[in-house]
Amino acid sequence: MGKFAIPVGEENFEQFRLSGGYYVDKTKLIVELLQDSCKVNLITRPRRFGKTLAMSMLKYFFDIRRDSREIFEGLEVTKHKALCREWMNQWPVLSVSFKDMAKCSFLDSYNQFAYNISSLCVEYAGLLESGKVDEGDRKRFRRLRDGEAARAEVENSLFMLTRMLYMHYGRPVILLIDEYDVPLAKANEYGYYQEMLDMIRSVMSTALKTNDFLKFAVVTGCLRIARESIFTGTNHFKSNSVSGKNYLDCFGFTGEEVEGLLDKAGFSSRSALVKEWYDGYHFGAYDIYCPWDVVNYLNDLGSDPEMMPGSYWKDTSHNDIIKRFIGKKGMEVNDKFETLLSGGYVKVRITEESTYDFDKAAENDFWGILYLTGYLTPVREAGRKMGTEDSEVSLQIPNKEIRTIFRDTIADWFKATVEGLDRRELFSAVWNGDAEKISSEITALLRKSISYYDYKEDFYHAFLAGIFAGGGFQVESNREYGEGRSDVVVKDYTAGRVALFEAKRAGKKEDLPKKCGEALRQMGERGYKESFLEDYDDVLCYGIAFFRKQCRVMLQGKPVPPQSPPEEQQGHIKI
Repeated sequence: MGKFAIPVGEENFEQFRLSGGYYVDKTKLIVELLQDSCKVNLITRPRRFGKTLAMSMLKYFFDIRRDSREIFEGLEVTKHKALCREWMNQWPVLSVSFKDMAKCSFLDSYNQFAYNISSLCVEYAGLLESGKVDEGDRKRFRRLRDGEAARAEVENSLFMLTRMLYMHYGRPVILLIDEYDVPLAKANEYGYYQEMLDMIRSVMSTALKTNDFLKFAVVTGCLRIARESIFTGTNHFKSNSVSGKNYLDCFGFTGEEVEGLLDKAGFSSRSALVKEWYDGYHFGAYDIYCPWDVVNYLNDLGSDPEMMPGSYWKDTSHNDIIKRFIGKKGMEVNDKFETLLSGGYVKVRITEESTYDFDKAAENDFWGILYLTGYLTPVREAGRKMGTEDSEVSLQIPNKEIRTIFRDTIADWFKATVEGLDRRELFSAVWNGDAEKISSEITALLRKSISYYDYKEDFYHAFLAGIFAGGGFQVESNREYGEGRSDVVVKDYTAGRVALFEAKRAGKKEDLPKKCGEALRQMGERGYKESFLEDYDDVLCYGIAFFRKQCRVMLQGKPVPPQSPPEEQQGHIKI
């Protein structure tokens, strides 16, 4: 069969359609939108769920300057003939995206917005020749186009442009604002949140709240930033989140749509894998797949039919959200994370009236942000429904990809946290052969960690390697030594010494000593130590056993001390 074509990353609807690629028909969004009487519709969805392509579709459908019959031919919306006669290419459209305003400083973000407005003026340069447009607006228009406008003119530009379009065409304007909250997320990250908030509030206020030249507006984003009064006072305003009732299957792919894609591409055999990795988002009654992941995976399969699924979404999203809340004072989220990572769900109270000002966010804000941005999804099996305001809901990780993102993000957080601790007592105990002290110090660190994979050995291996990282040693994990693989090797080149760790997982705490013994016997039988004797003056071999957040360490060549299990000791780590 010929190579399956589906454009990856193409967000221009016309180019997408003309490319001849496979298009998953989402034009029912137009029908649903026109059945809604609201003047301003905010649609929030996670990143990479098709918002920008959908907004481009709306632009090409409504824009009075175009003839879009060819690119909409055969799609769902064209079955509604009366609707198409009244709306297709019959209205002036002003379309702007805020997503490029994600800069590291307020000035750079402001300049990007001013440039976007200048580009709009270039696109609508014909307004300067219109005899119906006010001369004062034409002067302001020229300053905006030439990058010479004052800040007040830039912040009021969307309102002025809708007024000019209304005067020229004699019809109210459809305003499309894509990714309105991206600059706020970036501003919070780089410390200029209040400045950006003031600007966004001013732009949105004049464009949406007091604009008599508007037919209607559609705004997209990830969150409804309600507390900062961006939308307060907007007439006939409706917020449409993943917990609402509208447009639920208009963003993302349904199971039926994914099956059609896989069949068309010749990869129906990958259906179960695709579902495990990229399905699981519960939008109302619909199970939704992340379209970005599905399309990227299919594209990779076209090049390598043996390719296994991976994480495509993590590099496009703000995983820093998770890090910002782990260990934050006043929040008890670590235990809940462990429940989520082991495949369970957490029952939490959330709010959909969110903020990107994380320093002022409470715990219910955090869970709401994770839910609305696609990191968590409601547990349908629990029979609980989301409300529109503060609600208690059972949430779970939607799929394997997001669980991987949680795991990797938490591992990075733990590594950074451990590197900031004073581990000198632990390191000293390791080189002095003090197994009892090592047990207590590592147990204390375990209690600060967030486990994943339900305490399987992979977690403990990564944990053990992580606590020595950044300590001035070379740390190797699962390298070949002797006749087997030593779990963790810590080399101190300066002092000519090396510590070898073999880790085991115990099924119950009473088995900790026995598992330590098993680890030491394995190290002896497979000759781990002998591989280092010629190069190092001191080689210490430790058997270490874990049970949940407790550990026991034994040193090869020393008898087992008559001690209580380390979980009863008062170990500590200095901070």
